[in-house]
Amino acid sequence: MIGKTHLKKLLTATLLILTLAFVEIGSTPQTALADTATKPATAAEVFSANCAGCHINGSNIIRRGKNLKQKALKKYKMDSIANIANLVTNGKNIMPSYKDRLSEQQIIDVAAYVLSQAETDWK
Repeated sequence: MIGKTHLKKLLTATLLILTLAFVEIGSTPQTALADTATKPATAAEVFSANCAGCHINGSNIIRRGKNLKQKALKKYKMDSIANIANLVTNGKNIMPSYKDRLSEQQIIDVAAYVLSQAETDWK
């Protein structure tokens, strides 16, 4: 027959093992989330978070003619990565500057994204 002292030790050890197992299981998703959080955002994600408020689907909710469609980009000489990146970096008129919000690489990536989307008419 098992004594009360032995039973208490067995129960304590079992609870300790279960607690450690649950702690380990619970920490695995957080590690996975931490790995995901350190991935750099894609150009589409950066555009969606910073540009789509005014330029959803390549449009321009403030000045319709100055949209991000290929025809308008050519008309306003914004049909190169360098020119778009310059505008995003420095802003112009109502278009704000993003040099303090986005890295240089993010700006270049977004400029390339805008050109590629314009080529497919934002589809």
